[in-house]
Parts: sequence; C-alpha cells; structure tokens
Amino acid sequence: MWKIKPFDHLILFLGTLFLLAPVVLAVMSSTHSAVEIHTGGLFLTPGTEGAATYAKVLTARGGFTGDVTGLSMLMNSLILGVGFAVGKIVLSMMAAYALVYFRFRFATAIFWMIFATLLLPLEVRIMPSYQVMSDLHLLNTYTGLIVPLLASATGTFYFRQFFKSVPDELLEAARIDGAGPVKFFLDILVPLSRTMMAAIFIIMFVYGWNQYLWPILMTTDEHFFTLMRGIKAILQVWVGSQIPDYNEAFALAVLAMVPPVLVVIVFQRMFIKGLTESDK
Repeated sequence: MWKIKPFDHLILFLGTLFLLAPVVLAVMSSTHSAVEIHTGGLFLTPGTEGAATYAKVLTARGGFTGDVTGLSMLMNSLILGVGFAVGKIVLSMMAAYALVYFRFRFATAIFWMIFATLLLPLEVRIMPSYQVMSDLHLLNTYTGLIVPLLASATGTFYFRQFFKSVPDELLEAARIDGAGPVKFFLDILVPLSRTMMAAIFIIMFVYGWNQYLWPILMTTDEHFFTLMRGIKAILQVWVGSQIPDYNEAFALAVLAMVPPVLVVIVFQRMFIKGLTESDK
C-alpha cells in the first residue's frame, strides 16, 4: 500500500500554481482591452474582448505591406519548428550511424569534435553563418532559416548512445539475411529509434519554434516573420499617446504556447520512454 503524504502533495500543488500563474495571467489579460491593461495592470479575471482580440490577431492584416496576419506568422513558426526538428533528427541519425557502425579511424575524435560545438552557442557563429547565407542568396527564404542550424551535437550524442545499446546480434542477423548498410538502417534502426526520435523531436521543435535572434537576422521580408517577431513588433509601438496593444501581444503569446504544448502532450509517453529506456 502506498501512503498518502499530504505535505508532498501540497508542495506539488503549490509548484503547479507557481508555474501556471503566468499562463493564467496572460490568458485572462488577453481578454481585456489594451487601455484596461495599461491602466489596471494584469488581470486574473476574464474580460469581454477575448473573441475580438483573438480574431483580430489571427486574421487582421497589418505590417508595412499590409499582408501579414497572425495566421501567417503562426504558419512560419510551425514551418521553422517542424523543419528544425525533422532536419536535425535526420542529420543526427545519419551522423550517429556512421560513427557507431562504420569503423573508421579517429571516429571517437570526430565525435568529440562534434560534441565540442555545444560550447559554441548560436550568438558566437551567427555572423559567419549569415555571411554564408548571404553569399548563397538564401536570405528571406525558408532554406536560409532552417538549413544553417540543422547540425545538432545534442541529437548526435543521444542517437550515438542509443545505437551503441543496440545488440550486435541484430547487425549479424541482418548481414546473414543479406541486408546492406542502407537496409539495416531503414528497416531495423529507424523503427527501433521511434521513441528516441519522438524525444528529440520535442526538444528540437521547441528550440526551433522559440527562435528569435536567427529569424530577425535572416529575414527582412514580412512574409517570413514568426510569432516571436510579431509579439516584439506589437510591444515596440509607442508613438505619442498611442499605447501598445498589450492584449494582442498576450493573445499572440498564448497562441505561441499552444503548438509546443500539443506536441509535448502527444509525444509525452514516447518522450519519457526515449530518454529513460536503457534496454532495447
């Protein structure tokens, strides 16, 4: 029998409230007008402007071109998040597969060179990356937004550790059945890696979805703006007596939280299993 520990449950409950408080404030404040937020601060109670605010941020056209909507920015963020996640998984799996199963000299040294790139954050290499994309004429393109950041030392590390845990008997059996390297990778390793792929997908999707610095450097065309840029653009408006549309900024922030939350909910079981499972 498990003993109920009220104090432990109280700590968990208080921790949950602490984490949810900013989200509740953002959701409730987004249903009030900008003037109410400016004069009264954040709200814990719902207002009457919620439907109009969310409809406006999703469908109203704005920006310098008059063609940008919240829905288009949401789609750009989704393309960036999914592109990052899928691309990083594919490259990381192929790199880890080569490091583990192709016995070439200095494989361990090459892996640690890849792993050492974790010490170089995006800010350190952002200008050389921008220069390369500019020379290739890939500014203001989805390719320029996604491809330069696809190499992932984190993903390579996780898949390398996973592949090293796969029994060698599977490789020997595949060789006996006449399977080559490509068939062994696609028919055996990829299906075995589903839980790990789900775990990496969540991490990389959130990483790509929350990108702000790289998109703001790579794009000047409003048609490629993401939700993060849209929120920042709203809060930068302060001309004379005009106050920022705080309610719209909160609404965009709430919308920006929805896809990552849905991804985590859908892949939650596979995420935990992929990071904790040791017996394959």
